[in-house]
Amino acid sequence: MIYGIGTDIIEISRVKRAIERNSGFINRLFSEEEQEYYEYRKWNPQNIAGGFSAKEAVLKAIGTGLHKFKWREVEIIRDTNGKPFVRLNGKLKEYADNNYIGLIHISVTHCREYAAATAVAEVSIEKRWMDIESMLVTTNEVVGRNIH
Repeated sequence: MIYGIGTDIIEISRVKRAIERNSGFINRLFSEEEQEYYEYRKWNPQNIAGGFSAKEAVLKAIGTGLHKFKWREVEIIRDTNGKPFVRLNGKLKEYADNNYIGLIHISVTHCREYAAATAVAEVSIEKRWMDIESMLVTTNEVVGRNIH
């Protein structure tokens, strides 16, 4: 079941200017593992803009925006084939767990001028079932104590 969908598009030139103007831009937005990927890609602004757009798409799919969280709590990591996947950390992971958000699919693309990403967040049936099961066990214990 789908929890939410998010899409984002950004001009690559805006990201390039942000990198040139603000020396802390990369460190503020991207984890060490993400930065290793960008270094491997020779700090190509298209790739960095794609990562930024992906983070925005994930926050939209979750439905929160950034106001409660930090950029680095959303990581766009690549597997050995280069396919991107989403890893959540910190308060954002806690929020996702509390709201039964499981896997988040991500697709990133770019051309010369724009980078775009789409994210689809799934409802985690396993997380939801574990909470329901826990509530049932607790309720049965309370009922059992009240009967005796």
